[in-house]
Amino acid sequence: MNDKRQELIDAALALFYEKGVKSVGINEILARSGVAKKTLYHHFASKDALILGALGQRHEQFIGWLARVLSGSQSVDEVIDRLFTGLDHWFNGTVEELGDFRGCFFINTAAQYTELNSEIASYCAKHKALVAQTIRRSIAEENEQAWADTIMLLKEGAITSAYVGQQVGAAKQAQQILAALRAQAKSPTLSVHNRTSR
Repeated sequence: MNDKRQELIDAALALFYEKGVKSVGINEILARSGVAKKTLYHHFASKDALILGALGQRHEQFIGWLARVLSGSQSVDEVIDRLFTGLDHWFNGTVEELGDFRGCFFINTAAQYTELNSEIASYCAKHKALVAQTIRRSIAEENEQAWADTIMLLKEGAITSAYVGQQVGAAKQAQQILAALRAQAKSPTLSVHNRTSR
């Protein structure tokens, strides 16, 4: 990737994640990156194109981190433990590759676009689908893969609670909820999850 293009994406992603995409102007990105306006428009035809570039970089960062966190997982319980332990570290600012925790960049960005069919909102939805797919593929047992949807739902809730509600223990709480649901599902008389999954 061209160095100037990368510098623009790095600066834009940092500012967008810190302040929100609608609150950051082109001049602020230029000042942060030290790149000339003419160079910016050589690489990006519009601010939306730069937002998509920033989303693409964050997607690669997050998916790469998630794949490493889940690497070697086989069972649902292993996926739950590794994922929510990783989220807990992120919420508490100890995951260097994801930076300071400011919520989910994709949720934050999509929330600023009222048209869900816009290219930016669609990219955010695609990211979430690929995250869910990564979680599902980490569960070796095919008959257990339905749990991926429940895990994803509680993951999203934990991220929102940790950021909006400032509940830094949200990942551990979500993990406890999943443990209770797993125990319930294994009980032949109390398996709500099994009944609703049919």
